[in-house]
Amino acid sequence: MIRTWNLYFIVLTVIGEVAVFILLVSAKADVRMARPNKVKAAFYNNMHLMESGLNEDVFELAVKGWEKMKERGELASDTISICDFSQSSNCKRFYVIDMNKGRLLFNTLIAHGRNTGEEFARYFSNEPSSNKSSLGFYKTKSTYSGEHGLSLRLEGKEKGFNDRAEQRAIVMHGAEYVDESFIRHFGRLGRSLGCPSIPYEFHEQVINTIKDGCCLFIYYPDRKYLSASRLLN
Repeated sequence: MIRTWNLYFIVLTVIGEVAVFILLVSAKADVRMARPNKVKAAFYNNMHLMESGLNEDVFELAVKGWEKMKERGELASDTISICDFSQSSNCKRFYVIDMNKGRLLFNTLIAHGRNTGEEFARYFSNEPSSNKSSLGFYKTKSTYSGEHGLSLRLEGKEKGFNDRAEQRAIVMHGAEYVDESFIRHFGRLGRSLGCPSIPYEFHEQVINTIKDGCCLFIYYPDRKYLSASRLLN
C-alpha cells in the first residue's frame, strides 16, 4: 500500500512538473509574440505618428509587409514609405520613416489617380490606362530624369493588385498640382494618371532618400486587398 502511494505521489509530481513546464513555455511564447507589437507601438508613439495623422493600424500593416519583404531579401534599406489613401487628399498623408533610427523623415502631400476619386480615394486598379492608383507594397528602384524631372521607378510586389506598375509606367514624381495653393483654389489636391505624385518642393529629397530598394506601401481599407495580400496574411 505504501509503495502504491509512493508511486501515485511520483506520478502526480511528474504531471505537475510537466504542467509547470508547459505554462512556462507558453508564457515565453506569449512574450515573444507580444514583443514585436510593443516595439511597433513604441516606435509609433515616439515618432508622434498619431499627431501626424497616421493611424496605428496602418503603421502596423506597413511594418508587417516590410518585415516580410526584408526576410525575402528584397530590400536594401530600413526605410518605409507609407501612403495612406484612407485620408483626404488635402491632408499630408505620405510618410517616410527610418525604422533603424525611429525617425519620421518626411510627412507631405501625395496625389492619387484621377479615376481613383475626387478629394477622397475610392477606386483602385492594376489595369493599364485606368488612370487609377494601385494598392499594396512596392519596391523602389532606380531614378531617371523625365517629363516631371527626377522620377523614381516602382516595382509592384503584389500580383493582381500592383504588379503591372512598370508596364503602366507608374512612378513617383513631383507635380505642380500637389501643392497647398492648388487645394485653396480648387478645394482638393490635384490628381495624377495613377502615379503617387508629391510636391516639387520636396520631390528630389524624398526620391533620393527612398530610391534603390526601399519599401513603399499604398494603403486603403479595401477588404479584397486586405484579405488577399500575401504580405499581410
